[in-house]
Amino acid sequence: MAKLYFRYGAMNCGKSTNLMQVAYNYEERGMKVIIIKPFIDTKGGNKTVSRLGITREVDLLLEKDKNVYDEVQKWNREKWKIDCILVDEAQFCAKHQIDEFFEIAVRMNIPVICYGLRTDFQMRGFEGSERLLLIAHSIEELKTICSCGRKAIFNGRKVNGKFVFEGEQVAIDRENNIEYESLCGECYFREKQKS
Repeated sequence: MAKLYFRYGAMNCGKSTNLMQVAYNYEERGMKVIIIKPFIDTKGGNKTVSRLGITREVDLLLEKDKNVYDEVQKWNREKWKIDCILVDEAQFCAKHQIDEFFEIAVRMNIPVICYGLRTDFQMRGFEGSERLLLIAHSIEELKTICSCGRKAIFNGRKVNGKFVFEGEQVAIDRENNIEYESLCGECYFREKQKS
């Protein structure tokens, strides 16, 4: 039986880079992958974008109301048999879509590897991430460091270069003067106290 994987980490830990490396590894062995990204993630448009500067076109932009199970069945019938599904920015998926990814892994025997953030800039969970933490067969943290050198676990949001701790949950990196910085717990609370 295939598995549903959740590989999570703070911003800048290499999630998208790792996804593209996994796609390359499958394809180098003659296997077929599809890359899925939630439609709400407008960064890069129809591409997965790594901070290293590499990009790759996604195969399916997933809207919140789409049934992933049906989409994958259709893909298998009309295009090619899928050997692995890679999901970028999985935190933006709806709960029902995470359940459908689980069903794909179990019933279709296709591994599904989801990459995403665990929490937002206010330390709250995302719908997709919360569900993945509950049902994924395998959960792996991808690590990065804070500017102080300690392990980063949080995502600080900056607007016009200043940390903010209020606002909508979803604001895309590098749009509308928004950027994110990975922070350790100590630096996160220090910045929060300053605001």
